[in-house]
Amino acid sequence: MARSSDTYICQSCGAAYGKWAGRCEACAQWNTIELEQTEAAPAGSHSARSSGKGKAIELVSLKGEMAEEPRIATGNNEFDRAAGGGLVPGSALLIGGDPGVGKSTLLLQVAAGLARGGPRVAYISGEEAVAQIRLRASRLGLSDAPVHLASATALKDILATLKAARPDVVIIDSIQTMWSDTLPAAPGTVTQVRTCAQELVRFAKQTDTVVMLVGHVTKDGQIAGPRVVEHMVDAVLYFESEAGRSFRILRAVKNRFGAAHEIGVFDMTGAGLREVSNPSELFLSENDGTISGSAVFAGIEGTRPVLVEIQALVSQSSLGAPRRAVVGWDSARLSMLLAVLDTRCGLDFGRHDVFLNVAGGLRINEPAADLAAAAALVSSLTDIALPRDTAVFGEVGLSGSIRPVPQADARLKEAAKLGFSRALTPTKLKSRDLALNSFAGLDDFVRWVRQSA
Repeated sequence: MARSSDTYICQSCGAAYGKWAGRCEACAQWNTIELEQTEAAPAGSHSARSSGKGKAIELVSLKGEMAEEPRIATGNNEFDRAAGGGLVPGSALLIGGDPGVGKSTLLLQVAAGLARGGPRVAYISGEEAVAQIRLRASRLGLSDAPVHLASATALKDILATLKAARPDVVIIDSIQTMWSDTLPAAPGTVTQVRTCAQELVRFAKQTDTVVMLVGHVTKDGQIAGPRVVEHMVDAVLYFESEAGRSFRILRAVKNRFGAAHEIGVFDMTGAGLREVSNPSELFLSENDGTISGSAVFAGIEGTRPVLVEIQALVSQSSLGAPRRAVVGWDSARLSMLLAVLDTRCGLDFGRHDVFLNVAGGLRINEPAADLAAAAALVSSLTDIALPRDTAVFGEVGLSGSIRPVPQADARLKEAAKLGFSRALTPTKLKSRDLALNSFAGLDDFVRWVRQSA
C-alpha cells in the first residue's frame, strides 16, 4: 500500500524541503513554504523500479529542410503582434496579469475572433460559470461567435473532453484552478500547477493544438507558481496596466516563435478592449513647445517604434538631501545621469529636487532614453523649452559620451511619420526625412540647448 510522505514546498519557486522553514533559501521569500503530502510508490511497483533498458532514439544532423511554421491569425492584430505574428499549432502560451486587468475579456475576444475565422475553439473556465461567460460575451457583442464553453477544474475530465472534441485552440482560465486526482495536494499548489501544466503542454505537442493558459500573478507582479511552468511553455505574455489608465499593454517576455519584448496596445472601453494601432498618440501630450522640461523620446518596444514624452521638473531644494522621484524609468539610471551631468557638464543638480515622469504611464527600460531624459532635465534646469517638433534618442556613458543605439532608422522613420522635422541623435546617423543634430558628448549637447534659447 502506498504511504504518504510529507514534503514542504515553496509556493514561490517550487523548492522542496524536508521540514518547514520561515524563509526559502532558494528565492529568499518569507512564509511561502507549505506542507504538501505526496503518495510514495510501494516497493516493487512499476513506478518504483526501473523498467529496464530504454529505447534508442534517432539522432539526426543539424542541417535539414524546415518548413516555415504556419500561423493561425486571431483577427486581433495587437494580440498577433505580441504573439509573434499569430498562433503556432502545437504551441503553449502562458498569459499573466493583475486581477481585473482584463485577461478574461481579452481572451474571450480572441476566442471569438478565432472561431469566426474557422478554427474550433474551446474556452474552459475554472473560475466562472458558463452563465457568467455568456453574460460577458453578450455585453461585448460576441454571443454569435461559435466558441465552445465549459466550466470545469478536473484535469482528467478536461483532457478526455479535448481528446474527443479535438479543438484547434484551447483556453484554460486559469491554470491555478486545475487539479489532478493523482495528487493529494490542493489546487493552486506548486505540485498541482506544475503537473497540470505539464499534462496540458504534452497534449498540445501531441495533438498540434494551441493551448493558452491563464496564470495568476503575485504581489510582485510575477506569475504565481513555480518558474518551471514558464520554461515549459513556448511563450509568456504579461497583460499590464498602469493604475488609473485605460490603456493595456500585452508584453511578450518569452517567445520561441517570435521576438521577445514585443508589445500589443489596447484601450479598455465599455465595449471591451479596443486595439490601438498607433500607440505613439497615447504617450504624447498636447504640449505646444513653450514649456520647458519636456522631450520626446523615440523608443523601441520589441520591434515597434514608439514615441513617448519624458517630462522633468527641477526645482530649488529646501532639504539637506534633495529629493529624487521618477515614474516610468529606472531610478538608478536617473542617479547615474545626474552624476554625469554634474561631473562632465558642470551643472548643479546637487542642490535641486528632481522629478522625472514618462507621460502616459508607459515604462521605459532601454538605455536609449538617456539622452531624452538628459534633454528634459537640462531644459527644466535652464528653463529653455526644446522645439516641439524634435525627437531625441541616444545612450549616455559615464564618460559623458553619447553612444549609438540599435534600430536608429526605425526610430527616425516613426518620428518623420508623426510629423517631426528634427532629431537629436548620436553621431554618424543620416536621414532623408529629418534634420539631424548629432552629438559626440553630453557637454556638446548642453551647449546646443543653451544656444537654442
